[in-house]
Amino acid sequence: MSADTDAPVVKDEVSQRPVPSIWRPVFRQIVKAFVAGDYYLSAGVPNVAAISVDTAAQIERYILDYGETLVDLPGETWDTSVMLWVGSRWEVLVDLWTQAEGRSDMVLSVHVSESRPGFAFDVQMVYVP
Repeated sequence: MSADTDAPVVKDEVSQRPVPSIWRPVFRQIVKAFVAGDYYLSAGVPNVAAISVDTAAQIERYILDYGETLVDLPGETWDTSVMLWVGSRWEVLVDLWTQAEGRSDMVLSVHVSESRPGFAFDVQMVYVP
């Protein structure tokens, strides 16, 4: 699926699906904060839960240990990033990009659930699957 294609929100427990178009701005804001070194999202991102001290430290450590400079998400991110419905929420893996590599081996893991209004995002970790 092209980055320009509209991806809907789908509850599919069998197949991974593209990250919905309406969620992409939230993921862009999260990664933009990480690029700036704000692993706690201290400026806040609407509908994103506060990141715990332990989770923020894990994310910072993992990105620094990876040894490459994280960059903002390009449009190509959505060609390979995926979500899967797991009964009560979506598990989303967003491919992260670095200055030297382009698409890296790292992913951002986020749980997304339905809320009023819209959706709630809970950052889990950054890691290499």
